[in-house]
Parts: sequence; C-alpha cells; structure tokens
Amino acid sequence: MRTTFVQRAPILGLLGLAAWLCAAGVEAADDHASLAGLKEVKVAFDIKDGDAKLLLGRLDIIDETRKSLIEQGVTPHFILAFRGPATKLVQTDPDKIKPEDRALAAKIATRVKELSGAPGVDGFEQCAVAVREQGTKAEQVLPEIRVVGNGFISLMAYQAKGYAYIVP
Repeated sequence: MRTTFVQRAPILGLLGLAAWLCAAGVEAADDHASLAGLKEVKVAFDIKDGDAKLLLGRLDIIDETRKSLIEQGVTPHFILAFRGPATKLVQTDPDKIKPEDRALAAKIATRVKELSGAPGVDGFEQCAVAVREQGTKAEQVLPEIRVVGNGFISLMAYQAKGYAYIVP
C-alpha cells in the first residue's frame, strides 16, 4: 500500500525539524548572565501544595535547581518550608494521608531524606500552625523536618536575612 504526501508530511516535518536543530548547533541553556558575579544564593521555598504528585514534582525541580546552581559555580542555601495542605504529606501517620496518596507520600519522605543530606539544602521547616490546622501532630512530622512555631514568621525572618522567597 502506498502512502500519500499528506500521510508522510508530519513525519517529514519532524525529521526536518530535527535536522535543522542539529545543523543550528543548539546549545544547552545556562544561567551565566543572571548568575554573573554571584558566589551564593539564599532561597526560602514556601511549599504548601497538598497534591502529592505535584509536591513530589516540586521537590524534584528544587533539587534540579540546586544541582544546576552548583554546576554553574554558585553555592545554594535552600530552606524548604512546609505549611498548609502539604503538611499532611510530610508526616508519618498514614491515616492522615488520603489512601490514593500514600505511595507518593512514601516517595516524598524518601525525597526529603535524600535532600536533607544534599549540599546546598540547609534545612526543612514545618509550620506548627499548619500542623494544628491540618489535624496532624508535631511528633509525626518527618524527622528531617524541624517544626517551627509559625511558618509566616519563619519565612519573614528568612527574607529579612536576605533569602529570596519562592513559591514553587
């Protein structure tokens, strides 16, 4: 059976695009212009997403950012502050986690443990107000995460100390 040009056009277009990209010598993106003159960066991440899949993805992107900074010669100083609905996903009581999120919550716990020993991650914090509001307990927060009295106050203090505030 013969194919018509119309049937082959999408494939030919993709092949053409691939050839053009190779010929154009597409370079890997970098951040040297924005990082020029910086030796270190300080960031407080305000993590409040209660969707387990999204939270795990956010942790992965934060780690990718950390690694990229290091590769580009900039020392990161990251604080990851949990509050709001994310609170339930960073504690150890499975009854407080939706059944459909429990497997991902275990992956989040593993990711937090991995990141806790990573260069550039200075710490994790959990807001005690959010613990109360979400119906969990401070003693059930993942052991890598320090419970602070009020996440807003903590985030304000980090900003006053020169940390950039990012809501991933």
